[in-house]
Amino acid sequence: MKKKKVIVIGAGFSGISAATALADLGYEVEVLEKNAEPGGRARVFKEKGFVFDMGPSWYWMPDIFETYFGKFDKKPSDYYHLKRLDPSYSVILSDKEVIDIPAQLEGIKTLFESYEPGSAAQLDKFLTQAAYKYRVGIQDFVWRPSVKIQEFLSLKLLLDAIRMDVFSSFYKHIRKFFKSGTLLKLMEFPILFLGAISQNTPAMYSLMNYAEITLGTWYPMGGMHQIVKGMVSLAEEKQVKFMYNTEVRGFEIENKQVKAVKTDQGLMTADVIVASADYHWVEQLLGDKYRNYSEDYWDKRVMAPSSLLFYLGISKRLPKLKHHNLFFDRDFSVHSHEIYTEPAWPSDPLFYVSAPSVTDPSVAPEGSENLFLLIPVAPNLEDTEEQREKYFGQLMDRLEAYCGENIRDHIVYKRSYAHKDFMSDYHAFKGNAYGLANTLMQTAILKPSLKNKKLDNLYYTGQLTVPGPGVPPSLISGLVVAKEVDKFLTR
Repeated sequence: MKKKKVIVIGAGFSGISAATALADLGYEVEVLEKNAEPGGRARVFKEKGFVFDMGPSWYWMPDIFETYFGKFDKKPSDYYHLKRLDPSYSVILSDKEVIDIPAQLEGIKTLFESYEPGSAAQLDKFLTQAAYKYRVGIQDFVWRPSVKIQEFLSLKLLLDAIRMDVFSSFYKHIRKFFKSGTLLKLMEFPILFLGAISQNTPAMYSLMNYAEITLGTWYPMGGMHQIVKGMVSLAEEKQVKFMYNTEVRGFEIENKQVKAVKTDQGLMTADVIVASADYHWVEQLLGDKYRNYSEDYWDKRVMAPSSLLFYLGISKRLPKLKHHNLFFDRDFSVHSHEIYTEPAWPSDPLFYVSAPSVTDPSVAPEGSENLFLLIPVAPNLEDTEEQREKYFGQLMDRLEAYCGENIRDHIVYKRSYAHKDFMSDYHAFKGNAYGLANTLMQTAILKPSLKNKKLDNLYYTGQLTVPGPGVPPSLISGLVVAKEVDKFLTR
C-alpha cells in the first residue's frame, strides 16, 4: 500500500519537528525550504574563521529538548554537548552596578537578600507557585491544539487556569513578592522573550522564571545550530527528504483541498500540507477565498518585537564580557513604549550582547571574540542603512565604555540584520523576529488556528500559531500539528 504523503513548508524548528514526527508515524514527508540550509531563524553562517548563530542564542527549558528527542528514543546528548552557564548571564544596570546571576538557587537567594531583606523566602514562595504553572503549562496547556473551545471546558482546567493566574498580569503578580526596583527588573527580564510588557502578559508566565532560575541557562557547544543539525540528522534517519532553495509560489486548490504546491521546480502533490512558513505570507498565497484571517485581523495583532542585529568578529578578547550580557542601563518603560504603544526607533535603547566565544573556542579564531548584538525594536519600521549605522555607533560607544577599551579598531567582520532581512529571508510579517506577543487575548484558542478552516488538508505550525514564539514552543508546535495531521489521515 502506498504511503500517504505530507509536504512541510519551511525547515525551521517547528517544520523539522512536524516532519520528523510524521515520518516516524509512517508517512512520506518532504520539507520545502526557500533558503540554502535548514534552521529558519536559527541558521548559521561562517566568515573569517567566525561561526555566527543568526538567531536564537538562549537555551532554556532543557526538559523540552529531552522530551522532543525522547519521543524518538534519542537524547540531546546523541547530537550535541550541553554546558550549563555560570553565571547564567550578566545584567548591566549602570556603570557602577553590574549583577552576575549565579547558576545555583542558593547563590540567587543570597543575591536577592543583598537587595531586599526577606526576599529569599519570598523567592521560595514565588518559585513554588511558578513550579506549578510550569508543570501544568508545559505538560498540559501547550500540548493542546486549541482547535475547539471544548478542549478547555472542564472544571479542572478552569481551576488550573485560576491557579495559574491566567487572568492576572505578571506586573501585578511579581509586585506581591518583591519591592526592590532592581529585583523587579531581574524578574521581569524573561518576559522580554514573550514579546510583551509585563502589564500585558498573564502572570501564568512566571513559569519562565522557574525555567530560568531552576532549570538553568545552557549552551550547546558548537553553537545553537547544533540543535538544528541534530534535528535534521534525526529527521533524515526517519527518511524525511529536505529540498533546499525551493521557494513556494502558490497552491492548486480543488474541492476544499490543496491538490498541489507550486514551486520553482514545478508542482508538488501531497495528501496534506503543513505550513511552517510565515502564517500571514501563506494566507496571502491562498488569496481571500481560502485564508483564515483578513488583512484587518493581522494588522490588529500585537506582534512581538523585531530586532536590529549586528554580527561582529573582533580580533582580540574582551574579558569584561560574559556569555550573555544584558544592558539594562536605560529606562525600559521608555524603550517599551517605543516598541508597543507608539512604534518608533528607540531614542535610548536597551540592548543585549552574546559572546559565545567566552564559553566556546570553536566559534572564533584564537585570541578573538565572537559578538552578537541585539536591540529589540518595533516591527514594521522603515529600515535603512543610515538607521542601522546610527544605532551601531550608539552601541559601540556604550560597549567600549563598559569594556574600558577600544573595540571598533579591532572589528575584522561586521554584518547587520533587521526588518528588511527578516522579510526577505523568512517572509516575516511586518519584519517581526519572534512572532505574536503572548498577551491574554492572544493565548491558546485566541491564537491563529493551526488548522485552515476552509481547506481540509492545510495545517499551520510555528511561532504565529499555538503554543507561541520561542524554540521550545516551536518544537512542541510541530509535534502537536503532527498529531492533528495523523488524526485527519487515519479518520
